Amino acid sequence: MTPATPAFDRRAIPASAQEGWWDLPDGHKVRRIDWASDAAQPRGSILFMPGRGDHYEKYLESLDEWHRAGWQVTAADWRGQAASGRLGADKVTGHIDDFSTWIDDLAALWADWKSQSPGPHVLIAHSMGGHLALRAVEEGRIDPDAVALSAPMLGFFGQILPGAIMHGAARLMANLGDPRRPAWKWSEKPGEMPAGRLRLLTHHDERYADELWWREKRPELVMGPGSWRWVERAYASMRGLFEPGKLESVETPFLLVGTTNDKLVDMGAIQEAAKRLPHGELLEFGKEAHHEILREVDPVRDRAMQGIQEFLDRVAPAES
Repeated sequence: MTPATPAFDRRAIPASAQEGWWDLPDGHKVRRIDWASDAAQPRGSILFMPGRGDHYEKYLESLDEWHRAGWQVTAADWRGQAASGRLGADKVTGHIDDFSTWIDDLAALWADWKSQSPGPHVLIAHSMGGHLALRAVEEGRIDPDAVALSAPMLGFFGQILPGAIMHGAARLMANLGDPRRPAWKWSEKPGEMPAGRLRLLTHHDERYADELWWREKRPELVMGPGSWRWVERAYASMRGLFEPGKLESVETPFLLVGTTNDKLVDMGAIQEAAKRLPHGELLEFGKEAHHEILREVDPVRDRAMQGIQEFLDRVAPAES
């Protein structure tokens, strides 16, 4: 009888992974984690990029699962997030001068990582990371063989007014005071999770609790609201992606995974992008899934992981 695979410990760095640092071209250090493949012939290489305010510890379970499937795996922080420093006026608010800074960072990381890893080369990203991944491909800054996006931030949920009006309002707010100030209230105590956040992210209480555990163990991971400049630049970047002809010019295969139950990003924008991308596919969930699909209850997460595997097997088969 084959012994059962032991349960994965989501609160420990796997022995097969190595944490370290990578220097961006301007000298800013970002944190990364790497699983070198144990296989004589690796399946290929996956680079995973998380969402706004995220850290790779939240996705250790998925990263290790891809590694056990034969992939060489890397994940990294975005500049100014998790343990890779802060760019704002305090230790909690997430700030960026412009999303193009992150595009430049991703392009530099991609080039270095690709040169040192076996193909095919795949990019998987969540939420804001998914937005940046799509934009970097559309701009020709990176050249993955395939891309899978979990709940990509292509629009904000609940936007009633046209994007141009919302963008203008965000620009006004950013210019009225310090653009680094938080754009929304997070909690009465900085660093403390707001009530109700769990039900925006996942139905799985234990996976949600893992994030809180990592934040307590590694306080440098704590991040709260985005700055008004982040909001304004997010609108600018999202509107730019949907300009006529941009998505239609992308030849890379894309799988977009989203849920109509998302209360953070706009599922309608995800559906539109999947239709406009020449090689776009959509894996859609409903009320059974919240925003963090890769950290959902097992039936949802298993379906998403299986969908990503089948997509990669079709569009980025192992190199012979």
